[in-house]
Amino acid sequence: MRPWWPLVAICLGTFMLLVDVTIVNVALPPIATSLETSFSSLQWVIDGYALALAALLMVTGTLADRFGRRRLYLAGLGVFAVSSLACGLAPSAGALVAARVAQGLGGAAMFATTAALIAATYHGPRRGTAFGIWGAVNGLAAACGPLLGGLLTEAWGWRAIFLVNLPVAVVAVALTLAVVTESSSAAVGRVDLVGAGTFTLASGALVWGLVSAGERGWTAAPTVLALALAAVALAVFVVAERRTEAPMLDLALFANRSFTALMVAAAVLSAAAFADLALVSLWLQSVLGLTPIRAGLVALPLSLAAFTVSALAGRFLHGGSPARPVGGGLALIGAGALLMTVVDAGSGPWALVPVLVVAGLGVGLATPVLVSATLAVLPPWRAGVGSAAVNTFRQLGLAVGLAVLGTIFTGRVTGVLTSAGVPDADGLAAAVAGGGTPGVVAGRPALAPLIGDAFPAGLDTVFTVAGVAALLAAILVVVMVRPAARDEKVVPTQEAAGRAT
Repeated sequence: MRPWWPLVAICLGTFMLLVDVTIVNVALPPIATSLETSFSSLQWVIDGYALALAALLMVTGTLADRFGRRRLYLAGLGVFAVSSLACGLAPSAGALVAARVAQGLGGAAMFATTAALIAATYHGPRRGTAFGIWGAVNGLAAACGPLLGGLLTEAWGWRAIFLVNLPVAVVAVALTLAVVTESSSAAVGRVDLVGAGTFTLASGALVWGLVSAGERGWTAAPTVLALALAAVALAVFVVAERRTEAPMLDLALFANRSFTALMVAAAVLSAAAFADLALVSLWLQSVLGLTPIRAGLVALPLSLAAFTVSALAGRFLHGGSPARPVGGGLALIGAGALLMTVVDAGSGPWALVPVLVVAGLGVGLATPVLVSATLAVLPPWRAGVGSAAVNTFRQLGLAVGLAVLGTIFTGRVTGVLTSAGVPDADGLAAAVAGGGTPGVVAGRPALAPLIGDAFPAGLDTVFTVAGVAALLAAILVVVMVRPAARDEKVVPTQEAAGRAT
């Protein structure tokens, strides 16, 4: 058991930070009631965390490679614990969102180092086993967050989903100090602050613009300005990365078609498999009247399927093209999403169980292989940035996916209510999307059947978009991803120069 204690320490932190991506899903209706918040604020409770992870993973990966992966992992644990306390004590929606962004900062330092620590600690067959277990923890954490959130919310209130991180973080810090050894790379250059800043601005403005589009419309001034700012910041990011000697993300990597396809796969996987769960949770609780625990139980089959398959997927880490497990996993996620369109006004909550199992099988199949395949593209001393890149696109996919799907959902609900002749359909749709159905129905009982039709109609559109996106990504992976052995020969020029030194 002794050789596996470092893996336990790494997986403990990984589980905690990934659970916090989805644990809030079930708590959204109680948060909305307690803090009297809107749908856009609810989106930012999730997106603020995911976006901070996505924006900072690559720069913290560089910091980890340069100053020590264990050191950055421990610092991340400390920031995560303090910000979790701030989340649990937040007096307003704005304070909660700010604390969630700080949580994302700590999570980024942790997440950017986990795969690199595993790669530095384990070798040969043990590495494949370690990545298989780590991938299983990834799938389990992201998928079972709603169940844990339901249990904690119903027993002690929504604040408990954040406060529970404190004792877990203490154990993770103690274990890491005791059993995890330090690793770093002298080949890493200076930190790319310009790249980090422009990437953060571009991704934040993009998500802000998409959320604003759902709330105010695509032609509203805040929406147009935010999207324009995102485009400009992205252009500056590309120019900066091409000119700097030590870019945060070497854009030459995207000349490798396998790397490019894997990054697309990472983003679409998170968007299609998890971004819609927030809306499902709102439907289960605010429309169907389920308790937080029962709403969490509905998602449990996805958790079990993902964990089981991911634990067995380590065999794919050695030899063979990752196109089959990654493409197959995305195809299953797409099929599961499309099957969810069976939801209608007469559906019960358990109608989702079989299709969530299908999606869970896909998550478990694709996740561990996705990470190891990406690491195979890069030289060993860039393991921190490699793991950060794939996880950046996963979290960016979740943040952007939730913003896009939330906008699509609100638009569809608005359309259904407008067609039924309901006045103030826009405002009513926003209230419904924000978990305010019970209050709306209590004030206007005649709207109950209309909302009962509109909410599933919105979900059907969301599931269709997510399913089609996952299937298209699966085709892209099958066509473009080559066996890892050939990809390992493709390295950026500057990395090859670094290797020579």
